[in-house]
Amino acid sequence: MEHTGRNVENDSTESDGLMTKTKLYPRAEDLGKNAYRKRTYYTLLVEQDVLAHNQDEADELFRDGGGVNYDKITSDLLLEDKGVETVIVDATWTGDTGNTEYMGKVVLNPDNDYAAEDGDVVLDAYADEINLTKETA
Repeated sequence: MEHTGRNVENDSTESDGLMTKTKLYPRAEDLGKNAYRKRTYYTLLVEQDVLAHNQDEADELFRDGGGVNYDKITSDLLLEDKGVETVIVDATWTGDTGNTEYMGKVVLNPDNDYAAEDGDVVLDAYADEINLTKETA
């Protein structure tokens, strides 16, 4: 007869010395059921915008202040229902997939005669990209 017990210290199930890390808690009514594990890979798309003086500064801001907050990649992100329990959730950065794209320039709102006084600005997708440095802005 095989002995199966719960090891609470390392969150695993012990079966005659065989340890399998799992969050499943089998009950008497589960007798005869099999335990299964499935690993599914998801692609996470992250698209972020930033205002910068030029593309180099934008790339630096994306690198230093954007991306994924890995502390938030937890089982709270996942659906766990009908006995399905999460064992691992992880995100791996695989590299840049595209270039930094120019979206437009912040300009005074042309529809407001008092835009300068009001501080009314819009993002103009048709304005020319002029590379500025922090010193020339």
